[in-house]
Amino acid sequence: MHLAETTWPEAADAETDLAVLPVGSTEQHGPHAPLSTDSLSAAAVADAGADAYDGEVVVAPALPYGISEEHRHFAGTLWLSPDTFRDAVRDVIGSLAHHGWNRVVVVNGHGGNADALREVAASVTREGVAYAAAFTWFDAVDLAEVGDEAMGHAGSVETSFVMHHAPDLVDGERFEGAADGASDGWGEWVSGTNLAYDSAAFAENGVVGDPSTATAERGEELTTAAGDALATLLSVVAERDVPPDY
Repeated sequence: MHLAETTWPEAADAETDLAVLPVGSTEQHGPHAPLSTDSLSAAAVADAGADAYDGEVVVAPALPYGISEEHRHFAGTLWLSPDTFRDAVRDVIGSLAHHGWNRVVVVNGHGGNADALREVAASVTREGVAYAAAFTWFDAVDLAEVGDEAMGHAGSVETSFVMHHAPDLVDGERFEGAADGASDGWGEWVSGTNLAYDSAAFAENGVVGDPSTATAERGEELTTAAGDALATLLSVVAERDVPPDY
């Protein structure tokens, strides 16, 4: 059940206490991929997981803003402060729980959100608001099984995802230029410390990796793998005590 496509009487008839909340960002993904990449991927994985799960799940609309100030040098990037982001996610989880959907898996598509989502999931669970778990799709998938390139940023992995779900939003003619201005890795590391706070400090055009190796077929494989991993998590969360009883 997708809340964005559902009337309130239909929502009231939902026979489940399990929900997923996709969370992404609106941020640069190089000169070739859309600003909505992270939100698009989070929503697609949420759908795939709900479809793969053997039971009913409420799918909330995606939250399209995240902790993305590290991409502020690139036009179109929008961001929330960490405190505002945590409050927004907390409020949406609380809203879902108010209607009886008090087992919530937050499906994350942006690495910059991960720490804050773990904190929010812990706090709402400890306070008895809901049982919440934060799921970052690219941490749940063995990327080596669907190609040999690391996650990067706007590289092969994310570009493949968008090519599968929204091919019209990817500009393949810009792949070569994207690769030329890309960084091989995220950050500037010295003695285990990342000295760069913004992506512009190490990636001329915001890209980490090589998008030219992306394929729609790989995007489909990534979606299936992430959806299966999410379905497994949903099965476990469905059996948790709410509130937790240790």
